[in-house]
Amino acid sequence: ARARLEVVPGVGVWTSAEVVQRSHGAADEVTVGDLHLPGIVGWALAGDRHADDSEMLRLLEPYAGQRHRAARLILLSGLTPARRVPKMPRVDIGLL
Repeated sequence: ARARLEVVPGVGVWTSAEVVQRSHGAADEVTVGDLHLPGIVGWALAGDRHADDSEMLRLLEPYAGQRHRAARLILLSGLTPARRVPKMPRVDIGLL
């Protein structure tokens, strides 16, 4: 299913993984190429906020067959690395 989706211009590995996770219930299709997911999974499983896709896949190996579900549970757990900088203060743009 992913290979056929990726034939469509503009559909890459990230989009095809997201689609088959939802349309086919693909429990093992991990989203590769996501900006935040590797760091969150790396932080939750190894304390490494700078994990990349290959490190994330290595950490999820024990959950083979259920890697997408394991990643989703990690996301839903709220185990995320602390912010490195404070959030910007909210400003009323009407006053600008």
